[in-house]
Amino acid sequence: MFEKMQRAFWKALTPDLVVDEPKVVAQPVSGLAPDVVAALGGVDNLKSQQPVALTRVRVELRDVARMDRQALSVAGVPGVMLLDDGVVHLITGLAL
Repeated sequence: MFEKMQRAFWKALTPDLVVDEPKVVAQPVSGLAPDVVAALGGVDNLKSQQPVALTRVRVELRDVARMDRQALSVAGVPGVMLLDDGVVHLITGLAL
């Protein structure tokens, strides 16, 4: 019990550092706006997604070439950070 409370406390303080649940496999209703999903190449291009912080969503793509940065910008995503192995961080601000 104490370990659960301690883990929840550290998760609240450092959401980027304490992983407490596995990545969520993208579903058709994935929590992202439909135009953002379309700009990422569609639902079938999403391997997984995971909220990393209040202002960031980590997405794994099957094919990064299908992502349209301009469409993401139009959809309201102010920043995109490409990482290795198809991982993309969407800098969303407080609303997406």
